[in-house]
Amino acid sequence: MTKLYQQKLEHTLASNQSHPPKVEFAEAQASIPFLVQPLDECGSELATRPLPTCVRLDMEDLESFEVVHDQFKDLGVTFTNAVALTPSNPAYPTRSGNKVLIGAPKSGWLEATFLKPVRFVGGFVTSSRCAVLAAFDHENKPVAQAKSTSANLNVPGSKLPPNVQLSLTGENIHRIRFYSFDGQMTVDDFSFSF
Repeated sequence: MTKLYQQKLEHTLASNQSHPPKVEFAEAQASIPFLVQPLDECGSELATRPLPTCVRLDMEDLESFEVVHDQFKDLGVTFTNAVALTPSNPAYPTRSGNKVLIGAPKSGWLEATFLKPVRFVGGFVTSSRCAVLAAFDHENKPVAQAKSTSANLNVPGSKLPPNVQLSLTGENIHRIRFYSFDGQMTVDDFSFSF
């Protein structure tokens, strides 16, 4: 316990015994970095390091309108039909940072394929229609599914707030697809775990 904190606590206790002491907390950092170990497929002795338990992708280094495919391959995931974007439409706010993924060039869906099977996948979705997160095994058989109940744009009268979390768990998830039935959709804070 720091000396300053101890003095404040003693002063508070002495001045008013009938109320519990008021504890003041420092502001937490907005972003706390964590170690992410890259996937190494070369077969060397150093390649035996385990992958991190949970990975949350940081999209901030991507350029707006950059096609996202294998930029995160070293973390164990590749994308299909995905583009990074800084949203200009206030109906599609970001959850964190200023970049999201959108389904493009084909509207309404994007896919992620994992180099090794995962057990958890999640992301925060804003969509003009109800959105679905579907997971498949290596034989393309459905493993799990999660969906929103309606559109969730940042507009008056929306039944759901923007950036609804869609997540699922299952064994041997090799591929997932976010889709919104030909609607417009953004995905932020994409994460997965092994």
